Amino acid sequence: MRVNVTVNGEPRRADNVWEGESLLYVLRERLGLPGSKNACEQGECGSCTVYLDGVPACACLVAAGQAEGRDVVTVEGLASGEALDPVQESFVERGAVQCGFCTPGLLVAAHDLIERNPEPSDVEIREALAGNLCRCTGYEKILDAVREAAAKKAVR
Repeated sequence: MRVNVTVNGEPRRADNVWEGESLLYVLRERLGLPGSKNACEQGECGSCTVYLDGVPACACLVAAGQAEGRDVVTVEGLASGEALDPVQESFVERGAVQCGFCTPGLLVAAHDLIERNPEPSDVEIREALAGNLCRCTGYEKILDAVREAAAKKAVR
């Protein structure tokens, strides 16, 4: 089957997609966008989170055919050209990136939170990130990065 999807603002096409392929596989292997990570393949870890029609979704749980004609934004699409999104900047500046497996999903989740709630409380940040597992950081630097990103976006 052929899947036509808009990814990060660009129309894209994947050919010879079999019915069991996930959107995550299509993004990574067929469209060359390795940012979203394949970790649990069960929607439990959040590392493959992308926007699907503006709503965060675990790409490992979305059948590729379900993305037909839809809009997908990956972690790569958060940046504007060479300019990183404030969330991406803050993760780098605060040392919230270690092994990098959880980072794409955390970035999308944090971006979504700040878009919906420009001044989130610590409880709201923790709740928004609850579906993303990290085994390296202990989360404190991640929380610091989200707080900083929200402050940066408030200034812009």
